[in-house]
Amino acid sequence: MDGIQHQRAHGRLQLRWGAKGLVDLFQASPMRALFPGAEPGEPATIAQVNVAGGLAGGDSADFELILEDHAQATLTAAAAEKIYRSLGPESRITTSVALGAGARLEWLPQEVILFDGAMLQRRQDFALGAGAELLLAEMLVFGRAARGEAFAHGQVFDSWRLRGPQGLLWADALAMAAGDLAHPHRFHGAQAMGTVLLAAEGAGAHVPALREIMPCTLLRPGLLLARALGDASDVRNQVAAAVPLLRSAAFGLPARLPRLWRC
Repeated sequence: MDGIQHQRAHGRLQLRWGAKGLVDLFQASPMRALFPGAEPGEPATIAQVNVAGGLAGGDSADFELILEDHAQATLTAAAAEKIYRSLGPESRITTSVALGAGARLEWLPQEVILFDGAMLQRRQDFALGAGAELLLAEMLVFGRAARGEAFAHGQVFDSWRLRGPQGLLWADALAMAAGDLAHPHRFHGAQAMGTVLLAAEGAGAHVPALREIMPCTLLRPGLLLARALGDASDVRNQVAAAVPLLRSAAFGLPARLPRLWRC
């Protein structure tokens, strides 16, 4: 029995989206893409789906999205991504997103929930062409809050890179063990962390309004970053308030969340 190994899932999803819609699609189980009809006044919606329900230790999910010049889309997810308890190996998520000149993307997946004992390695890279705009919002939830489960065992490595036509605009990395959550100078008992980022000309004009919702700063002209730590429901409420504010103020879109967030 020593030679028996657990079955692993290695999902892959590749999408190319043009100004008139889908150009190319490749998907390998358990990753899928759905294209629900957009509501009036909304850009096209791409819904990312993991039909397995989550990732176990040793599983991987690779996602690549290309928006061609002047294309517009909202990327969201049908449900939260679950990272299950691992027996040793990490669950790996790799994301590569490229926006052509003048393209606009709302990257609005639902939260990633880390079960107790989860081991996650995630790397996300975004590249913006000239005049491209990006609104990004995401959450990490440490344990199944609704069940009262704490993230007492496990670890996370979470790397972000954002590049523009002239090079690197923002880099961030989180390397943490479950024990860091209780540390008073690290997470101070937080159940969740939320991130909202806006890359668009004039992003600084939205700082005062966003600060009424969650802590934020202007990293550089055209790049606004907000972060929140705390109770899982409080952090989700902050992110859920920030997204309608920014998509309306910066993009002129309806001040509402993606329909799948509201189902």
